[in-house]
Order: sequence, then C-alpha cells, then structure tokens
Amino acid sequence: MQKNDPYAALRYPEFRLFLLVRFALVFAWSMQFVVIEWEVYRMTKDPLSLGIIGLMEVVPAISLALFAGHLVDQKEKRNLLILCTLAFFALSVALFFITNPIYANDSSTLYSIYGLVFFGGIVRTFINPTLFSLMALIVPKELYPNAASWSSSSWQMSAVLGPAMAGFTIFSLGTHTSMLLILGCIVLAFVFLIQIKSKAILNPKIGEPIFQSLREGVKFVYQTKIILGAITLDMIAVLFGGAIALLPIFATDILGVGSEGFGILRAAPAVGSFVIMFAVAYFPINKHAGLKLLFSIFGFGVCMIVFGLSTSFWLSVFALFMSGITDGVSMVIRQTILQLYTPDNMRGRVSSVNSMFVGSSNELGAFESGFTAKLMGTVTAVVFGGSMTLITVVLTGLFSKQMRTLDFQEELNQEVKEETEHGEHLVP
Repeated sequence: MQKNDPYAALRYPEFRLFLLVRFALVFAWSMQFVVIEWEVYRMTKDPLSLGIIGLMEVVPAISLALFAGHLVDQKEKRNLLILCTLAFFALSVALFFITNPIYANDSSTLYSIYGLVFFGGIVRTFINPTLFSLMALIVPKELYPNAASWSSSSWQMSAVLGPAMAGFTIFSLGTHTSMLLILGCIVLAFVFLIQIKSKAILNPKIGEPIFQSLREGVKFVYQTKIILGAITLDMIAVLFGGAIALLPIFATDILGVGSEGFGILRAAPAVGSFVIMFAVAYFPINKHAGLKLLFSIFGFGVCMIVFGLSTSFWLSVFALFMSGITDGVSMVIRQTILQLYTPDNMRGRVSSVNSMFVGSSNELGAFESGFTAKLMGTVTAVVFGGSMTLITVVLTGLFSKQMRTLDFQEELNQEVKEETEHGEHLVP
C-alpha cells in the first residue's frame, strides 16, 4: 500500500459495497425527509410545524440511543443493519400510502406523518451506530482517515442528490410518486448489504448487564477528552448554526424560488461538503487537525450569518455551498477522531452517545430554528444561530489546549510503530 494512496480504502471490495449501502440509505433518507418537510409545510404554512418534525425524531434519538449502542456492541453488525433496512422499508411504505392525494388534506394526515417520523427516529437510532461499527470491521485501522473521507463523501453525495431529486420529483411528479423512488433505493441498499459477509463480534463482554454496559460507555466518552470535546463542539454548533429546517420558508416566502429553488438550496451544502471531502482524499488533513476543526466550524457560522442576511438567491446558494465546504472538513475530522480513539468493543456505545448529542442536536436545532423563527422572525433566527456558533468556537479554542494541538499524523505514526514492533517480536 502506498503511503499517500487516496484510494487505499476503496481497494477493499466490501468497503465499496459498504459505500453503496450507505449511499442508498442516506439518499433515500434525505430525499424522504425533504418530501416530508415540503408536504407538512404545504399543509400548515407554519414554521413551527417544521420544527415539530425535528422534535419527533429527537425524542427517540435521546431516549433510545444508549440502549441502541449497547445492542450494537452485543450483536453482529451486518445482520442488525439488515433488520434496520427492512424497518426503514416498512416506514417508507406507510409514508407512500399516507401521501396519496386522496388523504393529503385529511386532518389526521399531519399527525400520522408525525407518528411515522417518530418511528423513523427509532430506526435511525439503530442505523447510525451499526454503520459506524461495521466500517471499522471492513478496513484496517491505519486506513480509518482515508475510509472516513470516502464514507463521508458517500454520505454527502447522497445528501446532494437526495434533496435535489426530491425537489425535482415534488415539482414534476408530486410527493406521492416521489416515495416510489425512495422505496427503490432502500431495495438497492438491501441487495448490496447482503453481499457483505457477517463479521465477528469483538466485544469480550457478551451478555453484560445493560446498565453496566451503558455506564461504561458513558464513562469512556467522558474520560476521553478529545472525543468529548469533538462531540460537544459539534453538538452546540449544529444546535445553533443550522438553518436547513427553515429552507422551505426561505424558498417560498423570502427568495420566492418555489420547489425547484428549494431543491437547489437544500443540495448546496451537500455539494460543498462532497467537493471538499473528495479533495481531502487526495490531500489528507491529518496534521494540525484540531486547529482545522476549529477554523472550519467558525467558517460554518459565518456562512450561516451571510445566508440569513441574503436576499439574493445565488448569494444564498453560495453561502450554503461554502457552509458545506467548512462542514465537510469538520465532518471528516470528527469521524476520524471517533474511529481512531474508540476501541472495537465500544464502538456501538460511543457512536450512540455521539448520535444522542450530535445527531439529536440536528433535530433539536430544527425545533430551535422553528421556535426562534416563530419568536423573532426567520432571518433573525438564522443570524442568531450563526453568532452562537462563532461564540462556541472561540470559547473552545481558548479553553481546550488538547483540541488546539490535536494531530492525527502523530497518532497514526505511533500506531504504525507499535504494530511494527509487535510484528518484529513475533518473527522467529
């Protein structure tokens, strides 16, 4: 393997299958979320109703995350992901029927959508730690940064195409027919997934009492300050810095660009993230990773402020595109931190703690955005959120020396040295 081989992780056939699975699932999920957002806002014309969508997902994300992590660490990852995929398919079938125009204006439809979103939050609570744990069993540890770049790129590419496709199909076919494409993507994910072999369970404490297992997972995250710092920084930044939940309002009422413009706005951040993460595969960001993380999240906050103040469609698109670039850098660094500093037997629980705080902050951020938009106006809410992100980054940079000095290259060099010494010791 070449030292700077940008395709190192892709040379593993199962990792390529893993990327296809992740792409199909995230494409379907992001497209479905946009379809739900558009349908709910069409029915209610109320920004708070968009925030409630996030709230319906965050309740199971917080309440079940630790249990999901325990279960992932106890079970075989590939088969567990198959069950999650089947549950996702069942959810989408229900949404397909409920978005039928016959029921579109029924008073109970809105509450049924909220209920299905809640069920989807349960499914996603298990999908995230399972995907995180499965990837670590497919590629060797020294390739985690490279694998994280490609995995994040796969996520972002699907996040580019999913919302854009949703905007196009909503405009041309309607929400009901759009759900058929989502169902097809889930079937493709299932087909790719069954081609990956079952993996060994690396947890030596199978059958460990659940509360003891959960306590160890939380304790590990709390004691591993670099993981705790990355989770906390991202949680607060996402909680206050996201404006995605308000995009239907910007597209409809502020910029006046309709469903097609909404699809472009929704895809712009993901396009930026995909572009930068493809570049990261060629130009690794291992050195001075902590400083790069801080600067990237600071830049994200600035982009949110520009977007909030913009009345030009293309300036808004550019601001969201740049927010995707900065978020893409931070995403690769955060994923690499979690992969490098988490032992195999703790991956499910650590990923679940991360999902509970960071993942749920996306939904809480959606609720916060909807609530503050209702309280102080849409533009003011976005500017307020971006400003809070800037304050968070400055405070983290001032008080966290470990974050400022974080360097992946030193960690990887140490890992290679230890493996070399271990190998030499085994030579007869």
